[in-house]
Amino acid sequence: MTLPVLQERPRIEEDPLDLMEEIDALKREKDATILAHFYVDGEIQDIADFTGDSLKLARDATRVTTSTIVFAGVHFMGESAKIMNPQKRVLIPDLLAGCSLADSCPPEQLAAFQQQLRAMGRDFHTVAYINTSAAVKSLVDWIVTSGNAQEIIGRVPKDKEILFVPDQHLGRYLMEVTGRKMILWPGACMVHEVFSIQDLIRIKRSHPGSVVMSHPECPQNILEISDVIGGTEKMRQHVMKLQTPTTFLVATEASMIHPLQKAAPQHTYIPVPGIMSASGETCACNRCPHMARNTLQKIRDCLRDGRPEIEWKDYFSKAREVLDRSLLQ
Repeated sequence: MTLPVLQERPRIEEDPLDLMEEIDALKREKDATILAHFYVDGEIQDIADFTGDSLKLARDATRVTTSTIVFAGVHFMGESAKIMNPQKRVLIPDLLAGCSLADSCPPEQLAAFQQQLRAMGRDFHTVAYINTSAAVKSLVDWIVTSGNAQEIIGRVPKDKEILFVPDQHLGRYLMEVTGRKMILWPGACMVHEVFSIQDLIRIKRSHPGSVVMSHPECPQNILEISDVIGGTEKMRQHVMKLQTPTTFLVATEASMIHPLQKAAPQHTYIPVPGIMSASGETCACNRCPHMARNTLQKIRDCLRDGRPEIEWKDYFSKAREVLDRSLLQ
């Protein structure tokens, strides 16, 4: 006799407006503040108290006055919020919301490579993109975001080599704009690696006068034909400065279209297609599957239930020193 297999019950779809009202009530009841990254769905950005890129949200987290923070983003962002607010409860809607970049640089592998370099007599600073785990942050000298990377690279003494982890594309771009040579870790973002150079060229030809706007996590072949290169906040600031209606071809996570439209609705925004690795076909697949794990239902549930929670780890203290030096000073 075989026992029946228990399966997870399908989630019942709930009215978004009802969920938003419930979330607002729970925020007051639970003394909570919601932070949302530009890459989560627009409806989540609309109910958040703070929205932005990683740099802005890291700074916003230090200004939160409530006892609870709900971070609608991915795991490393929730960790950073907890690191900067050790006395606050930090919740994230889904513990499985990870990051391909963070996963590409396990702390034990980084520590081993650093030791190997030191054994060779290399004198270096390790600079890590914020898209890394807290354990990795505790091993490095500096943390950068796409918004402050050039500034931080300028702080590294000229007589030191730079080991840049984990994004090889951002590292290569920073080498070009700063003139500093770097040892690059071979990591990449699963979203920004899939953009189709052929489709980007085709769309640009079919939209004369359009502007290609790309995130520096994109591969070099995308950046080479881009008119504007910058992180999400730089993109937002750029479109706000232009009053003449313009068509932007946007090479980053597709949810970024939402804050761009809110900031500068006079423009037209077209997401650059990606390539499905399984078939080679192009698609509108430039969505981060981890960011997509954030939903209104999960935000409601984590506010109501008080979990999942980011728990304090011993190495958070060392990571806090690096985050504070890099992002707040």
